[in-house]
Amino acid sequence: MNTDPLIYVADDDDGVRRSLAMLLEGAGYRVETFPSGEAMLAAMEATPAPSPRCAVVDVRMGDGMNGVEVQQTLARRPGPGLPVVMVTGHGDIPLAVAAMRAGVRDFIEKPYPPDKLLAAIAETLSASVSSASPPRTPVPALMALTPRERDVLVALVAGQSNKEIARIMGISHRTVEGHRAALMTRLGARSLADVVRMGLAAGLGSAHPAG
Repeated sequence: MNTDPLIYVADDDDGVRRSLAMLLEGAGYRVETFPSGEAMLAAMEATPAPSPRCAVVDVRMGDGMNGVEVQQTLARRPGPGLPVVMVTGHGDIPLAVAAMRAGVRDFIEKPYPPDKLLAAIAETLSASVSSASPPRTPVPALMALTPRERDVLVALVAGQSNKEIARIMGISHRTVEGHRAALMTRLGARSLADVVRMGLAAGLGSAHPAG
């Protein structure tokens, strides 16, 4: 019996599915690909759940279910959950944040280097096997943020883009980028997904940025 981790890939682009399958198989994973979230869910329903496993799901897939809807469907199913890494485009940050609220383990933004995706999958599988809960963001780390940095953090957790944050706060896009880079350094965050995860863990999900 093959005990290599199984990775489900759901993406409506044939070329993307093929390239991801080659990448993941080359890294030693077993791979099953699907053109839609519905197809992936149906296949999972018909076969026993292997372990360990995770899914790589595009946030937008044609006219079918989007990645958030796939995650919400998975969360309603009984038994062990399927950890999901969401792949998102530049304009899909609100959906990506909604996905994390729905339980997605991680998301990465296109275009991404292959090693970044492989690292996200490895971390997701590791967290799934250990059943470790995401660490809460230390209060001192949040206290180290400037008021503007905290406002930007709250806005990012709300799913707002840099452009939206600049408009709401009445500052330049470049200034927002500077605040975002600074707060990521202070929090030790390596990606936007890390920032959102830390903000949600710190209870900032219901907060609103200052105008």
